[in-house]
Amino acid sequence: MPKPVVLIAEELSPATIDALGPDFDVRYVDGTDRPALLSALADANAVLIRSATKIDAEAIAAAPVLKVVARAGVGLDNVDIKTATTAGVMVVNAPTSNIISAAELTVGHILSLARRIPAAHASLAAGQWKRSAYTGTELFEKTVGIIGLGRIGALIAARLQAFGVSVVAYDPYVTPTRAQQLGVQLLELDDLLAQSDFVTIHMPKTPETTGMIGAEQFRLMKKTAFVVNVARGGLIDEEALHTALADGEIAGAGLDVFTSEPPAEDGTAFPLLSLPNVVVTPHLGASTDEAQEKAGVSVAKSVKLALEGDLVPDAVNVAGGVIDPFVRPGISLVEQLGQFFTGLAHSALTSLDIEVRGELAAYDVSVYRLAALKGILANVVSENVSYVNAPLFAEQRGIETRLIVESESPLYRNITILRGTLADGSVLTVAGTLAGTRMVPKVVGINGYEIEVPIERHHLVMRYADRPGIVAIYGQKLGSAGINIAGLQVAQADASGRALSVLTVDSPVPEGLLDEMREAVGADLFRRIEVTED
Repeated sequence: MPKPVVLIAEELSPATIDALGPDFDVRYVDGTDRPALLSALADANAVLIRSATKIDAEAIAAAPVLKVVARAGVGLDNVDIKTATTAGVMVVNAPTSNIISAAELTVGHILSLARRIPAAHASLAAGQWKRSAYTGTELFEKTVGIIGLGRIGALIAARLQAFGVSVVAYDPYVTPTRAQQLGVQLLELDDLLAQSDFVTIHMPKTPETTGMIGAEQFRLMKKTAFVVNVARGGLIDEEALHTALADGEIAGAGLDVFTSEPPAEDGTAFPLLSLPNVVVTPHLGASTDEAQEKAGVSVAKSVKLALEGDLVPDAVNVAGGVIDPFVRPGISLVEQLGQFFTGLAHSALTSLDIEVRGELAAYDVSVYRLAALKGILANVVSENVSYVNAPLFAEQRGIETRLIVESESPLYRNITILRGTLADGSVLTVAGTLAGTRMVPKVVGINGYEIEVPIERHHLVMRYADRPGIVAIYGQKLGSAGINIAGLQVAQADASGRALSVLTVDSPVPEGLLDEMREAVGADLFRRIEVTED
């Protein structure tokens, strides 16, 4: 069996390749060479990129077997996430790989502004000795305002406190308790701007945050204040910043990111480069050896998980999150139950409840919703169904889903029940569990019938009027066709007098034989179920 193809489209650290291991066919292409990239994507199962390679709708269309796009970094501006999701392609990044590097660069910008280090260096390198021209300011007992108290903001707060500063922050999603733990005082944005000697912004770039620091905000700041942006270009209105610096409304700015990169001569950022009170760097937030290695190793691990059919904690278009080891074994079970459910359904599904009962109730089992939908839709839609696009396909088909979690489970330590309403108004239920120390996946209930059948490749499910000789009838027909019954369980008749048989067979049952068996046993429910592993 050929190895999965992993395409490296940009230069990555040697540790990235080592982290992939020997189980992949690793190939290389220049991601900026568009024709070469599109050609190389034709048989790629995964592609690893940085910021220069554009994975858009055209690239995804050229990659019919692509399963994962991995960005060795944080930003995903060069990936068409919507198109990837529709195509069932997982998109992953390395969200924590550069946080320390970005935090340290921010502190570097603050120190450079406070002590005018770049300008003093340039002056001395030019042969001048102008000590009095570069008098700076101490950080001690100053106030630093952090806009966005996420992971990077928290790291900056911790590092700056060693300088004896007061740290204030604006973040509407951070609780006072969390801020207190970080030694930070929460303020409204206007109050932060008015009180701070240094302001640093660490917000995601959204329509709401673009230009959030503009002319009005600069007027609120002290004339001696400095502003720093190492997060995303465009969070600060560059034209308004230039005006504020030129007019002396604020003392200086440190910028690592720009609306257009590199800054074009006809853009808003370019005039900032020549101002004496501006410190600029060419988007170096993640440009440390350590950050690059962390990013590469992180996405390499994600690629391995994705190509093994697993969920990935750093996938940006999969609502799964970090999966507890206690939850993980049940993912495959729930997906197989979904396939079993579809095999039994006689009309379209309109709504689905995923009930998880037992000890699992104490854990986050939201991934089971994805697994159930993936299993149910795998043989329903013509497109490749993945954990990524299964919710999208369900939404397109008007399938409403609920996840119900209860600790009560009288019969099993843990049990998962798929209960769906079909288009004709009938209700279908399939229940399963992992049994024993080997955690064998089993179907333990179908429409109220109690059974316990290990899930295998080929199954037959039939319901009929309970009477002697039925097992002999279908046993004889399968035997005559050379099909071995590997397992069999008969559930007792219900109030209507109908029993349920669930058979495991070693090979597929031909369509003609199915019709013969259905007629011979007088079954009102007769289904051939094929369960596959991704």
